Amino acid sequence: MYAITVREAGGPEALRWTEVADPEPGPGEVLLDVAATAVNRADLLQRKGFYPPPAGTSDVIGLECSGTVAALGEGVTGWQVGDEVCALLAGGGYAEKVVVPAGQLMPVPSGVDLVTAAGLPEVACTVWSNVVRTARLGAGETLLVHGGAGGVGTHAIQLAKALGTTVAVTAGSAERLRQCADLGADITVNYREQRFEDEVKADVILDNMGAKYLPRNVAALNRGGRLVVIGLQGGVTGELNLGQLLSKNASVTATSLRYRPPAEKALITAEVAEHVWPLVTAGAVRPITHQVLPLRDAAEAHRLLEAGGVFGKLVLAVRS
Repeated sequence: MYAITVREAGGPEALRWTEVADPEPGPGEVLLDVAATAVNRADLLQRKGFYPPPAGTSDVIGLECSGTVAALGEGVTGWQVGDEVCALLAGGGYAEKVVVPAGQLMPVPSGVDLVTAAGLPEVACTVWSNVVRTARLGAGETLLVHGGAGGVGTHAIQLAKALGTTVAVTAGSAERLRQCADLGADITVNYREQRFEDEVKADVILDNMGAKYLPRNVAALNRGGRLVVIGLQGGVTGELNLGQLLSKNASVTATSLRYRPPAEKALITAEVAEHVWPLVTAGAVRPITHQVLPLRDAAEAHRLLEAGGVFGKLVLAVRS
């Protein structure tokens, strides 16, 4: 098969279309013929040498895909060759074939085409596992999403609105904030011009910045608020005012989806298929695709994401 490989850690030019050995499914695994994958910021970090895959998994970049079941490993039940699926991966998505634990497969939501479905697993599982399972966002509460125009952000806006909450977002331009409002965001904050902690008080904050926003996020929490850190774009070491946290009975949690064990990922994907996919089918939560590019053009997709201006997800199709 062909896959996108990294010649050596570096810029987008390090990505190469290369012939590699076909993967083989082991016990409990499924082999997929990949239709498409999608680009995540974690992919940029892995390309630069900062985000290695978990031990024993593919070193090919790619945390999600859609495709067709090509072969079943020993002991796999519930799936058949030819089934159209999407999958949450620990790696390997930028390829024509990928092996995935059977528990991390999900059916393609009704009404979504196979290529578009490639951009759903990572955002849906990230938002569900953090906003719903970890932070317990409930109806009537307020969610603040940093990076509202990104893949995770555009999904979080829609899911939170479907759950009956007020949604606030940060983004860096009036146009991107308008697009977030079109998806349902109630409060929009231009982080270049406004201090979000002066504009919003939230019960749950979904944060992709890490250290840079840590004290400001705590300031923006309501009593009993929950801050969930899922990214470190603003650094890894910050100052935490424990007194302020205690006075609010608030909490800070940091999570990673990629390094969770397969059994935990299987639980998350099962809940997403049960609770989120019906919302997608009903149109309450839509996959937001900025652009579809050929998989061979992964380097260009990385350049686009790094340059900014992408709204939603960049999808890489194996075949045009």
